Order: sequence, then C-alpha cells, then structure tokens
Amino acid sequence: MAQPTRCGWAGPEPIYLDYHDHEWGRPTHDDRALFELLSLEGMQAGLSWITILKKREAFRAAFADFEPAAVARFDEAKVAKLMQNAGIVRNRRKIVSVIENARHFLEVQREFGSFDRFLWAYVDGKPIVNSPETDADVPASTPLSDRISRDLKKRGFTFVGTTIVYSLLQSAGLVDDHLRGCGWHASCRPPE
Repeated sequence: MAQPTRCGWAGPEPIYLDYHDHEWGRPTHDDRALFELLSLEGMQAGLSWITILKKREAFRAAFADFEPAAVARFDEAKVAKLMQNAGIVRNRRKIVSVIENARHFLEVQREFGSFDRFLWAYVDGKPIVNSPETDADVPASTPLSDRISRDLKKRGFTFVGTTIVYSLLQSAGLVDDHLRGCGWHASCRPPE
C-alpha cells in the first residue's frame, strides 16, 4: 500500500517522518510537553529543526525531562555543567533562556491555572486549520504569533520572537499547517 503524500519538509529521515506523522500539528495540552516545545523551538533559532530532533533525547536528559519546576531551580553550576554537554546546543544564552523561561512558565501557570489555558485562549481552544497548497504558502509568522510573542516578552520570556512562536503554534497544534494534499491534514485525520 502506498504512503499518503506528506508535507514537503517531512523527510527523508525517519526521525523527521515520525515527527511529521505523529506530532506536528497535533493539539498538545500537556504543560510539560508545551514547555518542551517552547524550549526546543528557542534552541532551534538559527539552526535546523532536524538538528534539534536528533538531540531531543539529550535535551530531555539535560533539562530534567522539561519539568518546569525542576528546570526553574537550575543554578549557575548547572549552567556550567550544561555548557560542557556535547549532546545539546551549547549556547549559553539559549541555556539560560530555558531556565529563565521555566520560571516565567511557572508564573503563567499560577496566573492562569496552566500554560495550556493561557496559550490556547489565543485560539479560543480550537486549532486554526489552514490549507496551504505548497510549503511556500506557509508563513513564517502571523499577526497571532506577533501578539503572543509580545505577550510572552512582556512576561519576561526570551527566545520567543514571532517566528519561534509561530513554530510553537504549529508544533503544538494550535495551528495546523499541513498541506492540503498531505495525508495528515486535519481533514484527513479522525477527530482526537
């Protein structure tokens, strides 16, 4: 049986195919998973997503499986240790950003009950389903990502520019940008 058509960016490496087929564009409501995606999207700035996917398990090990409360307790000694970890992106600003963002993430949880509630309120709890014809039709940012980026920055988050935020919205399923002809477009998947 032939495989359905996928978005043009999804391949050919198995790790990319798996991410496309099982994660990207799927609604994510777990706060730990949202913190992981937020952190990985920030780590990806200036790099390729495949680089981050290949290091994902090392990131999970290094950052306490992205448990925000644990990461928020990281200190300067932990930063120094992370800077020696060849399995992750060893950029001090990005490492410190994940730690500081964990602290702000906890503040958002306290204010809204969960980061999920805060983030999904921007789309009234329902994914925005786009139907781009080609990868070139998928924007790098939108007025929505601009607004969320501004809000996160105002709350002290870093590495949350509008392009990074739009990638977060896609990866966490708030925006479904699977191509119209992709077998994983929302119109092709059973309801979750």
